[in-house]
Formats: sequence, C-alpha cells, structure tokens
Amino acid sequence: MVSTKAPEDAYTAEPFLPDRGGLPALRRAAAECRGCPLHRDATQTVFGVGDRNARVMLVGEQPGDQEDRQGKPFVGPAGRLLDRALEEAGLDPAKAYVTNAVKHFKFTRAEPRKRRIHKAPTLREMTACGPWLAAELAVVEPELIVLLGASAGKALLGSSFRVGEVRGTLLEREIHGRPRKLVATVHPSSVLRARDDADREAAYAGLVSDLKVAARALS
Repeated sequence: MVSTKAPEDAYTAEPFLPDRGGLPALRRAAAECRGCPLHRDATQTVFGVGDRNARVMLVGEQPGDQEDRQGKPFVGPAGRLLDRALEEAGLDPAKAYVTNAVKHFKFTRAEPRKRRIHKAPTLREMTACGPWLAAELAVVEPELIVLLGASAGKALLGSSFRVGEVRGTLLEREIHGRPRKLVATVHPSSVLRARDDADREAAYAGLVSDLKVAARALS
C-alpha cells in the first residue's frame, strides 16, 4: 500500500504513478497524489486535458483559483485569454493538450474567508510534481511544447531558464532523454496583470507573436 505522506526530504510523485493505462490511469492516480504538501490545501488535483494525439502540448505553471474549483486547467480568465491568443496565432485550442507543471493550487490568504491569492510553487515542489508531467509527455508525445511562463520553463529546462531570454524562438532540447522542440512565451495571466490598457495590448500582441512561432513550427 502506498503511503499517503511523503517524507519532507523526499517529496516526489513517483510512487503514485501507475504502471500502465495511459492518460485515464494517470488522471485517476494523480487524484490520489500525496507526493508533496500542496495537496493538503487544494480542493483537488488538476490534471492535464486534451487530445491524446495532440501535436502541441501547452504547459503552464499551476492551477489557479477557478481551475482548482472546477478540476480543469486554464478555465479561468487566463485560460480564456489563452484560447483567444491561440486562435489568432492559427492554433486550434481544441486540438492541443493543456497541462501544468504543478497539479495542485498553491495559494495564500490573510483570513480564512478572504480571496485565495496565487503563490508561485518552489522548484522543489515543481520537481516533486515532475513525474506527472514526464508521464504526460511520454503518452502524448507532442511534436512541440509551448512553455507558458518562467515556472513551466524551469520545470522542464532547469532553474537557469529565463523566459525573457528565449521567448518567441524555436528551441531544441533533450528532455527526459528525448529530443524536444519548444517555444517559450509568457504566461497569459501576466497579460491580465498589465498596468493599463496600452501595456495589456502590447503584452497580448507579444503573446500572439510568440504563439505564431509555434504555429509555423507545426506547419
């Protein structure tokens, strides 16, 4: 029987992964993951969704408040903005596989009934959750990975990753022993956090421009 509590010096989802069964089995197993402390406060595990044969995999950071409540990635405001940007870039959101580097919502709030405020996962937490993302990559085998923000990039490419240095360029890196093509861009939530309408329009245009690189790579 798998222990439901990971030692603090050995956070990892690895013991919770099933031996077989594809995405359905992974999704069921992830619902019971106790590989790091983030499961304690989250409503539920938010696993990836999309086409098993998707050519592109979109990887974000972690679920947000709405994703945590609904159990699906990118269903909040950032997700709606991402869908619009994908369509403008020539990518069909319905044909993508969408997931996050971390499968539980990490948040803080000053008082019990106050709004839950997103808190970025640590590298240790992303590493602990890494086996789920590795398993998704192994099953879906996308032609291209789109990294949405710095945390997604660090989860797959290491702590030295800087989205501003490589965004909008086609990268080729070895990930989990396999050569992969990637395009990095900002997380759509960063567009929503822009200071004013002008900055928001510029940030959105940059996101669409980066996604067009991904679309060309698949054409």
